Amino acid sequence: MSKVIAAEYLTLDGVMESPAWTAPYFNDELGEFQGELMASCDALLLGRLTYEAFAGAWPHMPDAPGAARMNSLPKYVASRTLQTAEWNAQIIEGNVGAAVARLKREPGQNLLIYGSAQLVEYLRQHSLIDEYRLMVFPVVLGSGKRLFAEAPTNFKLKSSHTTSTGVLVLTYQSATA
Repeated sequence: MSKVIAAEYLTLDGVMESPAWTAPYFNDELGEFQGELMASCDALLLGRLTYEAFAGAWPHMPDAPGAARMNSLPKYVASRTLQTAEWNAQIIEGNVGAAVARLKREPGQNLLIYGSAQLVEYLRQHSLIDEYRLMVFPVVLGSGKRLFAEAPTNFKLKSSHTTSTGVLVLTYQSATA
């Protein structure tokens, strides 16, 4: 049985959108963490906006660290509006929760979500995310899209690491798991 892992870049105040602010803090140490995370997964699970951003960038950077793995992984895209998907992707049609639950039951490694705020919130509300890998950067933006809605959720810390650039790499699982 596979796990669903949500990997997110966050500011200290919980903002997750437009992560251009990560560049000064991204180093080989964080890159190694990302490489290990991607190696532990068989597929990506993405919302439409994240899929479109990734599909518009990654295929054009074949020499970037992690590009070979990112480009080769199968992708499942949750969208009500996307008509076609390329880049080794298929659109999840119908009930997203049921589709993700079905994917979790298939043998193999894990399903990895990057970004995809609406998808993460939906799956969190339906208890379909097994683990959160949060990379918290030492930046405060003050406004922007936050990862978690106002609804309370409790988590158990599984591991933590601080990079040499001050990024906290936190692994949480649901307190009910």
